[in-house]
Amino acid sequence: MLPKKIRICEVGLRDGLQNEKRMFTTEEKLELLDGMGKAGFSVIEVGSFMSPKAVPQMANTDEVYEKLEKVPGVEYRALIANLRGVERAIACGCKKVKLNVSASRAHNLANLNRTPEESVARFGDCVTCAKEAGLEISGSISMAFGSPWDKEIPIGAVASIVEAYMAVGINEISLSDASGMAFPPQVQEICAYMKKHYPKNMWWLHFHNTRGLGMANILAGMQSGFTQFDSSFAGVGGCPFVPGAAGNVATEDVLNLCEESGIDTGIDFDKALEVSRRVAQLVAHPTDSYLLRAGKSRDLFREIPTGQGKNETMK
Repeated sequence: MLPKKIRICEVGLRDGLQNEKRMFTTEEKLELLDGMGKAGFSVIEVGSFMSPKAVPQMANTDEVYEKLEKVPGVEYRALIANLRGVERAIACGCKKVKLNVSASRAHNLANLNRTPEESVARFGDCVTCAKEAGLEISGSISMAFGSPWDKEIPIGAVASIVEAYMAVGINEISLSDASGMAFPPQVQEICAYMKKHYPKNMWWLHFHNTRGLGMANILAGMQSGFTQFDSSFAGVGGCPFVPGAAGNVATEDVLNLCEESGIDTGIDFDKALEVSRRVAQLVAHPTDSYLLRAGKSRDLFREIPTGQGKNETMK
């Protein structure tokens, strides 16, 4: 029931670092991007074109794009909020942008005074501008599996946002569990619904490991036929608006799952681990990564020393 191959988007540079108190320099981000390129990541979320006042950690995204030595065949994408974000993307050479809206009606109304569908309808100018400039554009739906502001998020509510995206010409959509409230049967139900009703759309799944179900949710997504997932190096990240929110699912943990399960990712596991170890050094605090704590299972294998007697204690 598992796919033979999946695609991973490394979102650590954006969703991970935007939650860090420490500001990463352009040079540090370029170093990490170089490591990701050598590891074989085919999709990387470089940053976001948000207001520097709102998200100061992403203030140098334009400069990163301008200095980035792009690897042929790699998709470098960025998050945007409005038309100004598209204009900044065009100016610095970014070729793929992603819009976002919350599935929580209460959240969206409180922050923007409009429903999620109304927010998406206003993205029409962004889509037109992006496509005229030759940029690809996708959309994401945060809180698609639950939110602290709603008792539940009905599938129909998520579907109405999907249809609003489709109405403005966006057919690549990410379902995001920013609140960390998703659980496997729910993931399977939503995935089955989306594949049945919108089979021509391209889907991504984005899970946080807030309650320890991130990997189980990814497995549920795989078993439902989804093959594109976001993850973050070293498991850094979280949602600043959700109490107790932990980081994204760690990229190296997903790679370990795939290696042990015989699922091809096209990524060099050891080189990706090097990037995550470097991130852990830079953030200088414990992260939500099992692999960084315990290492690969295969690294534990040891030969029994010759001459080891039966009565000698094994250590």
